[in-house]
Amino acid sequence: MLLMKRILLGTACSLLFLMNYTEAQTMNNSTEALSPKERQIAAISAHTARGDMDGLKTALAAGLDAGLSLNEIREVLVQMYAYCGFPRSLNALSSLMELSKERAARGINDREGAEAGAPPAGRSIDFGTENQTKLCGAPVKGELFQFAPAIDEFLKAHLFGDIFGRDNLDWKTRELATIAALASMKGTESQLNSHIRIGKHNGLTDEQVDAILDISGSAGRDDPFPKGNPAPANFTGKAWVAMMVDNRDYDMSAYNVTFAPGTRNNWHSHSVGQVLFCTEGAGYYQERGRKARRLEPGSVVEIPANTEHWHGAAPDSEFVHIGITPKAASNKTVWGGPVTDKEYAEAAGGK
Repeated sequence: MLLMKRILLGTACSLLFLMNYTEAQTMNNSTEALSPKERQIAAISAHTARGDMDGLKTALAAGLDAGLSLNEIREVLVQMYAYCGFPRSLNALSSLMELSKERAARGINDREGAEAGAPPAGRSIDFGTENQTKLCGAPVKGELFQFAPAIDEFLKAHLFGDIFGRDNLDWKTRELATIAALASMKGTESQLNSHIRIGKHNGLTDEQVDAILDISGSAGRDDPFPKGNPAPANFTGKAWVAMMVDNRDYDMSAYNVTFAPGTRNNWHSHSVGQVLFCTEGAGYYQERGRKARRLEPGSVVEIPANTEHWHGAAPDSEFVHIGITPKAASNKTVWGGPVTDKEYAEAAGGK
């Protein structure tokens, strides 16, 4: 096992440039579902949410070059305070202000764009409640809002009234920005999943959502390896695989696997065994007849030969691991049936 770890480190370093190029090419292909302006709105939102000022400045310039107006970008950044706080929103607006001055000094006259129109007549909590219902497709209720009615009022009156009531960005675009921001932060998976549903209700396609998530991931992935292509069969949910090393000299292979929240592979075994290096997110590994093990960045799993097992993401987190297959030419994978919802729920502690 130690030899395989050393092989992985050496080959990963030597291939890093190639993998970065591959990741850029994959990103270009996967984000074509979005227009150039939409891609930059997603990138701007993601970098703002993460507080990545260098990446944000690059994304802001690319957005202006793609044809976004200053007011369109301002509106996105103002909305961001509702999802990632005033400090990051204000810092991002300051970055846009300084960039616009720099561009003006170089003779670049960026378009101002349309201002928001007058708000609807009446109280913001009334038209905000109506906006929230239309956005979500049904009235929003829940025990949390009974427990803390003030937050329900703030959401309805301010977020969905004062902000989503402004008409210089449509709701589809606002949801695009929201999904990108939430996908870039840790601990917001529940809200992210809700806004993915809302975004689809307001016109985003599955392909566009995948592209937004790709952009958000690339804006701040802790994992330096490419996401790759959609995984073949034998998975429940969405997963992507990128081959990193297929080395005949050492008779081993290494590949990066990304699992969307709740995704897991089928029960399976390897005739020689396998090693997993967990690099991002949270997931689970379980051998047949044994208790599941929770995995986080830094977890290493050494899987014995001919041991039936599965691995995948936690319900509320994307999960990434590097898989190492020793003796790749003779190491046979035998696939079994899917991990049932009951088995998965038990492994995840009933979540």
